[in-house]
Amino acid sequence: MFEIPAGLLSWFYGLTNSYIAAIALIAIVVMAITTPLTLKSTKSMLEMQKIQPEMRKLQNEYRNDRTKLNEEMMKLYQEHKVNPMASCLPIVAQMPVFIIMFRILRGLAYKPTQVVTPVADATLTATGGTPPQGFIPRYLAIDSSLYEAVFGNFEIPSLGLDLSLSALDAVGQGLGTGIPYVLLVVLLGGLYFGQQKMVAARAAISPTMSPMQQKLMQYLPVFFAVFQIFFLSALVVYYIFQTLLRILQQYYITKKFYGHDESLGRQAQRAGEAARAASKDAGEDSGLFGQMKRELAGPDKKTPQPKKTSAEPKKTPPPSGRVTPSKKTAAAASTGSKGRPTPSRKEAQAARAKSSRPSSSRKKRS
Repeated sequence: MFEIPAGLLSWFYGLTNSYIAAIALIAIVVMAITTPLTLKSTKSMLEMQKIQPEMRKLQNEYRNDRTKLNEEMMKLYQEHKVNPMASCLPIVAQMPVFIIMFRILRGLAYKPTQVVTPVADATLTATGGTPPQGFIPRYLAIDSSLYEAVFGNFEIPSLGLDLSLSALDAVGQGLGTGIPYVLLVVLLGGLYFGQQKMVAARAAISPTMSPMQQKLMQYLPVFFAVFQIFFLSALVVYYIFQTLLRILQQYYITKKFYGHDESLGRQAQRAGEAARAASKDAGEDSGLFGQMKRELAGPDKKTPQPKKTSAEPKKTPPPSGRVTPSKKTAAAASTGSKGRPTPSRKEAQAARAKSSRPSSSRKKRS
């Protein structure tokens, strides 16, 4: 994986006999490979921004039904022929390229330590077992011109600079020696800032980002440039040429996608403004982080629960043991069918005695 690009770098060095020129040419090749992916990603991102109002309507309509929301979103993507994953193509492609170029350029100044490692042992075996006092370039063919130019040396000179030194190492050798290397890092940071400023001025980075997030994305590459003081100057030179090419790339994207009012970029901007206005009216956060929160939050927690209908039978507890009736209940139970109270035993005997008196008097008279 590393030998092919390393061989191409060596071939460019054989044509130009210059380290910086070879690095510049390899940067051009890398940009030629990644630029079509970047253009496709930019178009896909703008098309996604163009349908933001429709996406927001679906999110509000199906906020409590994640499955239905996904189905409707897929229908929307198919209708507009949009691929959400296409915007990730440059990132996916650039990470391997970054790792490969980092390893190749750093491998030019590889110097085995006193500890025997598999890499150093294999390199020494390939060179006849004689340990050199300088560099042993990695990933290069032994008979290549670049390998022969670097092998056994202690520096990689080009335009008065040693590309095998980092800015930190150069400053350690002396302030006067380190100033040109520090200026290279400063130049790279300025180019990063200019590139991101072009993107911010062109399309405000993204209609879904707040101003604070736009500033973060604008200054983040500048902070990345600060860490270049630990990298070899060969890597810094490579990033400088790559950033110059990216500035030209951004200029072309501006002309292609933002050249007139009906261009795709202008339509995406208007759609993004409409989506932000709708979010503001609804009291929602229209920023990128706010959108991520809504997507991760899932269904709305304030979902109304279904009310119980009157048709449902009411559950009554079963009777437990003997229940002593109250006084009112006992009085009501002792009441007859006509509402008269039931007489006591004494009252019944008195009533019978009273009714028997007239019959006895009649017998005496007769």
